[in-house]
Order: sequence, then C-alpha cells, then structure tokens
Amino acid sequence: MGKLGSGMQRGAMMLALVALAACSAQYRNHGYVPRDEDLAAVVVGESTQETVARAVGRPSSTGLLTGGAWYYVGSRFRHYGPRLPEEVDRQVVAISFDESGTVENVERFGLEDGQAVVLSRRVTDSNIKGLSFLRQLLGNVGNISAGQLLNNN
Repeated sequence: MGKLGSGMQRGAMMLALVALAACSAQYRNHGYVPRDEDLAAVVVGESTQETVARAVGRPSSTGLLTGGAWYYVGSRFRHYGPRLPEEVDRQVVAISFDESGTVENVERFGLEDGQAVVLSRRVTDSNIKGLSFLRQLLGNVGNISAGQLLNNN
C-alpha cells in the first residue's frame, strides 16, 4: 500500500507541475522591425531604395501610391493559458521615398494605449504630403467656432 500511496503523490505532483507550466505566459514575436543600429546606415536625402534594401532588408508591405513608403511592422503577443493572445507591443518603422527613390523620411512608431506614438523621426523638410486627403479634411473638424459660422452668413 505504501508504494501505491507514493505513486499517487508523484502523479499528483506531476499533474500540479504540468498545470502550473500551462498557466505561465508565453511570448511570441511576429514580423520584423530593423534595429536602430541598422537604421543608422539609412541617410535621409542620400540613401536610395536599393541601399535601404541592402542595409535593413525589404519590407513586408509598401505604400500604395507610387511605392512612396516602406513599412516594417513587428508585434509581440502574450499567450496565457486558455485566454486569447494579447498584443503587448507593436513597432512600426516607416521609410518614405521621394519621386526619384531617395529617402525622404525615417520614422519609428509604437503602440501605447491604442494610439500611434512617434518614437523617433528624421525628416529633411516639413510637408503635409504624407497626410491623406481624408486625414486633412477630418483634422479641421472642430476648428470652426459658432461665431465664425454666424459672421459668414
């Protein structure tokens, strides 16, 4: 009987260890984002699409209009037991090019509280051509006061 009791104890301990291991968080990374050391080789105003491809690699997605930007996206997900995976970190590096294929801008974005946050930015000049028409239009909503509307009528 002593052997049966010790076997049950071992089995219960093994079952408890497996249950604890199943409840520990596991992290998985998806996508690719170049490191800052690799991005240092990208020079705004000098680097071309080919030199960027050699320095940091080709992205998984590009801008829709004339291939004007390359986007590198990386996410980190936490898997915890039977729960759905939760995204705990996201990084996006956007490298935009002008019409001749020269680097115009390098930006790194993060995701905090559901908002895109600029982590770093290198720009040669300030312009708004990166903004879509819809974003420009919606950016002015709320900028008109009631007094301005009454004065125009």
